[in-house]
Formats: sequence, structure tokens, C-alpha cells
Amino acid sequence: MRALARITLAGLWLATGTAIPTLAQGGDSAQLTQANAALQAGEADKATSLLNALIKSRGKAEAYNLKCRVEYTLEQWDRAANDCEQAVKLDEQNSDDHMWLARALGEKASRASFLSAYSLAKRARAEFEEAVQLNPTNGAALADLGQFYYEAPGVVGGGMEKAERVAAQLDKFDPVRAHNLRGGIAEQRKDYNTAEREFKAAIAKSPHPALEWISLAGFYRRRERWTEMESAVHAGQSAGERDKRASVALYNAANVLRTSGRDSEWAARMLDEYLASSGKSEEAPAFVAHTWLARLKEQLGDAAAASRERAAALAIAHEYKPALELKY
Repeated sequence: MRALARITLAGLWLATGTAIPTLAQGGDSAQLTQANAALQAGEADKATSLLNALIKSRGKAEAYNLKCRVEYTLEQWDRAANDCEQAVKLDEQNSDDHMWLARALGEKASRASFLSAYSLAKRARAEFEEAVQLNPTNGAALADLGQFYYEAPGVVGGGMEKAERVAAQLDKFDPVRAHNLRGGIAEQRKDYNTAEREFKAAIAKSPHPALEWISLAGFYRRRERWTEMESAVHAGQSAGERDKRASVALYNAANVLRTSGRDSEWAARMLDEYLASSGKSEEAPAFVAHTWLARLKEQLGDAAAASRERAAALAIAHEYKPALELKY
């Protein structure tokens, strides 16, 4: 989350898996499949074009959900919330639709005035809770709800005890998320030894530990434990290179280095490797990776490469504001 919403864009809460909706059968399925493929590849403009046409002709819940998620990657929170709300209206029993609406509302809350944030945060909590009620084994929604509980104040429904109960639910079928959630709870309590132990336990339990290594690296970054951070990044990078399903770890690792202000060349190499991989995902949008690369190339003194990376970002996501704001 950034304040109240879990970030699936591999921010400080690093990506652990994104729910893909069940696509419609029949004539619409090909368009939905193409739009989802474009979303996973980071081709926001292509996905938007396909989904706008489908919504205009059919108005399917799946199309609104995908469009919401495209807008989410573009950091267009108002649009994302509106389209996710349409998806929920058209398919009220879909757990993932409620989860994505909650995420978008949480992002809006983190940028709103105090009074608006209060209302939006309560709505986000209610949508997360509805997602979990509809599907008690939706691990992504449970993890989001648990994080909401430990980050949010009690006045909007937060609470550490609630978060601990969610972790106990996750224990039954998703121990990796359970350990990560307990790590977040402990870190929020400033119990850093327990937090570190839980993040390491998630690594030990995970069949794809690259992502968990980078979560541990993020913890070390926040504690300014630089040597241990770099060791965890190395471990995550090595695991990610061996596991095509965990290519997002390269993006996450680059973000840890980028936000710590350390080793821009290393961060840039990992972003190049991620962009060249076949494992790109909406959790790590390609246009965001190009934008980060543009900034890193500028820092490294390569203005021409910076300009190329900005152009590459805008070629697939012409409305992405952080790329538009770059002046080269």
C-alpha cells in the first residue's frame, strides 16, 4: 500500500502475485485475452483500445475489471475506481472485482483531503472484507485486508488484532503470505527482530523465493542495513534469473536499489534484463521500467539513452504522467 492501498506495482510492498479474472466464453473471449496479454506486457495503450471497443459494444464486467487494472498501472486512480465500480455492479459476486475496487479506493484515499480520505478508507476496507467474504481462499485479498488492518487507524476499521486473525486464516492455505503479513505487522510494531524472522520464513516456504528475497531486501532498505540489503538483492536476482515465473523480482530488486540511491548501474542492468524477459507482468509495468531506466541513465550521464527510454515508455503508454514529466 501507499498509506492505505496495497501497491501491486512492485512498490514498497513487493509483488507476490496478481489475480487474473476468469475470461468470458464465446465471441468476447479473444478480445479479452488479447487485452489481458497487452496489460501483462505493459502495453497500456493497446489494452485500453481493445477494452474501450469491447465496453462500448458489450459492457462486460471482465472488460471493466481489466480496464480498471490498466488505469491502476497508469496511476489513474479516479478512473480505475470508476471502472472497478462498474465491474462490481455488473458482477457483484466476484471476489477479485471487489478486491481491485478496494485497491483503487485505497489509492484515492492516500491522496485525498482528511475528510475524503476517511470516507474512502472505510469504503476500501468494506470492499476488501467483501472480497474475502465472497472467497475466503482469495490469498491476495486476504493479504491486502491484513495490511489494511495493521496500517490503518482504528477509526476507519484498522487494528493489529484483526491483522493477526487474517494471518491465521492465511496459515491454512498460503503460508508464504502469512509469514509476509506477520513480518509487516511486526515491522509496524517496531519489533524488527520478529519482522526479519518472518520475512526469512517466507523465503524458506516459497516455491518461488526470488520475490521473498526482495521483500527481505526492502525490509533491510527501510532499516538502512545496506550490506544485508545488497546480499538479499543478489540472492533475489539469482533466483529470479533461474525462475521465469519470478522475473518480476528483477524489477522489484531494481526498485529497492533505485529508492535507496545505491548502485544505479546495477539497477539499470536488472531493468534491462526484466524488459528483455518473457515474464513481464502488470505487477511490474514495462512502461514504468522504461521510465525508471530513463532516470537512471540520466544519473549515469547518458542523456541519449535516457531520451530513448522515455520514448519507449510513451510509445506503449502515452498518458503515463511520470514519463511525460521527464524533460529529455
